[in-house]
Amino acid sequence: MTYRPKSDFLNVMMSRGYLADCTDYQGLDEALSAGTVTAYIGYDATAKSLHVGHLLNIMMLRWLQKTGHRPITLMGGGTTKVGDPSFRSDERPLLSPAQIDENIAGMNRVFARYLAYGDGPQDAMMLNNAEWLDGLNYLEFLRDIGRHFSVNRMLSFESVKSRLDREQSLSFLEFNYMILQAYDFLELNRRHGCVLQMGGSDQWGNIINGIDLTRRVIDHEVFGLTSPLLTTSDGRKMGKSAGGAVWLSADMLSPYEFWQFWRNTTDADTGRFLKLYTELPIEECERLGALEGSEINAAKIILANEVTTLLHGAEAATAAEATAREVFERGGVGDDLPTVELTKDDFIWVGANEAFFAGMSITEKNQLKKEAMAGTPEFYHIPAAQLFTKSGLAKSGKDAKRLIQEGGAKLNDQAINDPNRMISMSQVQETVKLSAGKKRHALVKLSD
Repeated sequence: MTYRPKSDFLNVMMSRGYLADCTDYQGLDEALSAGTVTAYIGYDATAKSLHVGHLLNIMMLRWLQKTGHRPITLMGGGTTKVGDPSFRSDERPLLSPAQIDENIAGMNRVFARYLAYGDGPQDAMMLNNAEWLDGLNYLEFLRDIGRHFSVNRMLSFESVKSRLDREQSLSFLEFNYMILQAYDFLELNRRHGCVLQMGGSDQWGNIINGIDLTRRVIDHEVFGLTSPLLTTSDGRKMGKSAGGAVWLSADMLSPYEFWQFWRNTTDADTGRFLKLYTELPIEECERLGALEGSEINAAKIILANEVTTLLHGAEAATAAEATAREVFERGGVGDDLPTVELTKDDFIWVGANEAFFAGMSITEKNQLKKEAMAGTPEFYHIPAAQLFTKSGLAKSGKDAKRLIQEGGAKLNDQAINDPNRMISMSQVQETVKLSAGKKRHALVKLSD
């Protein structure tokens, strides 16, 4: 692509690596140069929080607003009831209206960190497509909207075709999703003058549908722009870590864990991620990304601080860096590490295992049982593998046992080699640090 944009927004999209494709580069560039453009990205409310996989498009909306235009965050209160089938191997589980509303509330708190909402001409708008989808009359919708869609063409979209090629079921409910998303663009153009839909490249077919429908029904010119689907340099899907999804809500992932995710960026990805996920000048991103050896670690710390500051604030970023230095450089515990609180109910009374009393006299056994019944912490234990699972450092008991057997598990920096080792309640009365490998840590303590 050799097109040289005149508008600030399109220039940012191209120079920083946000742009995968556009329906009409010149037409969109002229619209952006002529005045304020309203653009939207849609988000279905399938979880209580957005995750790092959403962050690229959130940054696109942020740059849209920073370059003088109006972003819309469209919440899929209606389309979530159907579920987007794009590039999925199975049907999404259906959520209740209460679950959808709860998820939207959680997502809204994330958007508020990146966008300025209000009533001004460039203030962001938070909309919900349930506003127009919930009240649709089915027969009228089929007659007025459905007639503009060719089933033959819909079947040719890669997101649908790949599902059918694998002979995996595609319900009629899901098949309607692309019609509803197209209708969203039409309604946003009618109601708010929205002329641009953005999304990941997996949404290209859905975006084209919305453009065609808007032109057919009201003969308005609108545009589509997509971002690349990112993978890390080692082939992993962006937004995934060893512990699962990297959530953007602090109550689902601590600011320290979020900071640490970016600090663990591979050398090859550092410069690219600085351009995409921070607002540092491109020249500085390229300079930092070109560092080699131990110097690249300084660039990764800058990346982690910049991204964490945008989402959680400067204090959270500073605290996360301080905790990392305490844990990694000085071997300390670090107050900002994710903390798991255990209760007495998480522990097993040793009396449940008679082998513990082997070789003891009846008097000794009765005395110990008496002390155990009195709640003496030494007589309540938890298996090491279970401790790592409860802390979130292992996904399952099987995963925890493998971690321990491979030598990657530590308690207070001391290796644990036996997955059946029992940790007494007295050991966690004072906070202990668990480590999974060199980069993942958690604190465990006994609740009051």
